Amino acid sequence: QLYSSSLDGSIKLWDFMDGIPIKTFTVGSKLLALYALASFEDSLFVVIPKSGERDTFQLVSVKLTKAAGQDLEAKELSVVLDGVDASPKRIAFGREGEYVASVKDVNLQVYFFKQKQLNRFSVSAVKTKSGNNRFTCVACHPTEDCIATGHADGKIRLWRNFCHKKEYTFSTLHWHHDTVMDLAFSVEGTCLLSGGVESVLVLWRNESDCQKDFLPRLGSAIEYISMASDGTLCCTLHTDNRITIINSNLTFAKSIQGLIKSANVKTGLVVDPRTKALVLNGEPGHLQFYSLQSDQQLFSLDIVQRQYIHQAGLNQTDLVKVAFSAQGQWLATVEEREEVTDPELQLKFWFYDEETQSFKLNTRINMPHEDHITDMCFRDMDELEEDSLILVTTGRDRVFKVWVMVEDTDPEAQQSVSWSCDFVGSYHNYQATNCCFSEDGSLLAVSFEETVTVWDSVTWDLKCTFCHPPGKIRNICFGRLTCSKYLIGATDHGFLCCWNLLSCALEWSAHLNVIVLQPDPLSEHIAAVSWLSKESSLFVFKPNEPRPIYIQRNLCREKIQLAAFVPRDEPETVGSEKYLWLRRSQLFFLTDTQELMTLSMKSLQERLTPSSKQLAVEESLPVTPFSLLLGKHRRQRSQENTDPGKILVRNKREQDSPAVKELLHTPAHVLPSASFLCPVFIDSLLISKENKSAEEVADEVEMESEKTEDDSDEEGDVIEMEQEDASRVESLGEVTCKLSKSQEKELRKIRKMDYSWISVF
Repeated sequence: QLYSSSLDGSIKLWDFMDGIPIKTFTVGSKLLALYALASFEDSLFVVIPKSGERDTFQLVSVKLTKAAGQDLEAKELSVVLDGVDASPKRIAFGREGEYVASVKDVNLQVYFFKQKQLNRFSVSAVKTKSGNNRFTCVACHPTEDCIATGHADGKIRLWRNFCHKKEYTFSTLHWHHDTVMDLAFSVEGTCLLSGGVESVLVLWRNESDCQKDFLPRLGSAIEYISMASDGTLCCTLHTDNRITIINSNLTFAKSIQGLIKSANVKTGLVVDPRTKALVLNGEPGHLQFYSLQSDQQLFSLDIVQRQYIHQAGLNQTDLVKVAFSAQGQWLATVEEREEVTDPELQLKFWFYDEETQSFKLNTRINMPHEDHITDMCFRDMDELEEDSLILVTTGRDRVFKVWVMVEDTDPEAQQSVSWSCDFVGSYHNYQATNCCFSEDGSLLAVSFEETVTVWDSVTWDLKCTFCHPPGKIRNICFGRLTCSKYLIGATDHGFLCCWNLLSCALEWSAHLNVIVLQPDPLSEHIAAVSWLSKESSLFVFKPNEPRPIYIQRNLCREKIQLAAFVPRDEPETVGSEKYLWLRRSQLFFLTDTQELMTLSMKSLQERLTPSSKQLAVEESLPVTPFSLLLGKHRRQRSQENTDPGKILVRNKREQDSPAVKELLHTPAHVLPSASFLCPVFIDSLLISKENKSAEEVADEVEMESEKTEDDSDEEGDVIEMEQEDASRVESLGEVTCKLSKSQEKELRKIRKMDYSWISVF
């Protein structure tokens, strides 16, 4: 039996076959964790908040009533342990439910169900050399009276004889240099697994400190460990959003990795022009290339090329800035290391090698600026001309620098070109914060605190300056296509400004606290994300129109930190005018909790079966009698559709429904519940009131043919021409307005009228 709990205080019993809840038990309190034991068939254990006390929780036994009905109320609640931790890794059941152990801070509680005895132990009373004995996790031996506890000082303690309050004993295992994050016994209980921030899975044999094996370099800290019921596999969950499957002999089996969760995304959201992958911080010192279509990591590029040491408080080299050239042939990265006196900075240029299909390091520049680099960008022009390729960096050292390619004169160098500084610019000794090039690459905009400066990218002469006090410039960007004459800037005092480069004057300004300003590379649209009253809102506008074309308030409760437009492979068919700005690109957001979100124009039905995640497609269906019959039926329908002698009037029910595709293509064991699919399926069968039924349309066509019998040939030509025009428009993926029947009748009457009298004039 499968049970699930929710924060609304309900427990549901599910049917495996149908995927629908059989019964719902209402507890009446927020449920934070759920435990089900085979030895307690009519009871479940849940963790709930203690009434009247904040951050205090209880482990409670819930008696499941066997009364008839689907919605039932669970009234029999009994407290098992008081003052427990809400984390599931700090509560464990031992010996098939004979006792339960709970750890919190420096206290261990053990409750025996049969004896109804509660024993409490405290490691603060134990004489140890370490100063931090706080409990972090607990695991119980499956067959023996043995409890394993992990501690913040890296030690593991094995407790025995804990049925006696004073005669208990414990032994210590120690390898981890930092917090033990989780523990798990093997099915037989002969081995103990432990993991922590070292990214190493440790296998302890026979509870001995001398007999242990290791599986190192698992990528990031191990947060949870789980054993398969047959003991053949082990699974670890990591802090970077990775799941690793490991064999029983401690060998790597498989890794399930989506978007890597980094400690801090300092590089921003960048799009690789070659693969259209999302590029951002990955593993420490690495750059991850994440495919949005397949929801998986394409590859990881080691930028820092140093061993990462897992130790709290240690200053290590980190990747902070990334920029791609227009065609993706060149990649620029900035890495820094915080020091007490002066920071260590490195600017690296990488060239994409077609043979190895990866980036190779071309140039390394130590200390490109005297202080931290705040921004950098390539000149977005044709890369076939090497002279046009330029990189600009801005720094806290109050200057911006221009980097160009030069021929490498070193005879021992493996590459023919390298990068060097060509120009250094400043403005009144102000700190340089942001930079960007215009669409044609002729102008460079650099913000210096409250002022935006515009420079000629050929002569590096200062052309003009813009200022809108109070507040420093937070973001700047140029308009594109028909709006290329505008420059947009956002200040940290809540103003969004638009300047006209031709008149060198302020075009318009709006009072808006913009934290993210992202232009679409394929259109004139610019997305601005604001943060106000603890909610993020989205505004999409064109620089030549101060009124936004799209507003989405309360986009999410989390604070959006980064955004990026990702070009689509093919333009999307847009049904609504307010979503035209999403036709060629898709907008993605990253929140401060590192949740990646996007806006979708598709309805719930269309999102049920995305093409990239269909578990079975028509081409891969097995050859069975039913599939042969289905294929024959589809061929007949396709022949009918292509028959030019027939005019088909389609009913909405004959169209392909995503709900039907979901039912036919998805295996039964992963289908959503019937209660979820049923409304969608029923809606797909309904006919809109605006559209007439197939019979009504057919009768109307027949009546028209009788009334205009003399002009039947002409009408047939008109219908044929209309069908050709419709097919052409449909092939372009554009939306056209169809005439109603009354409008068509009016046009036919006008066409039949005699206008020969006009010839007299």
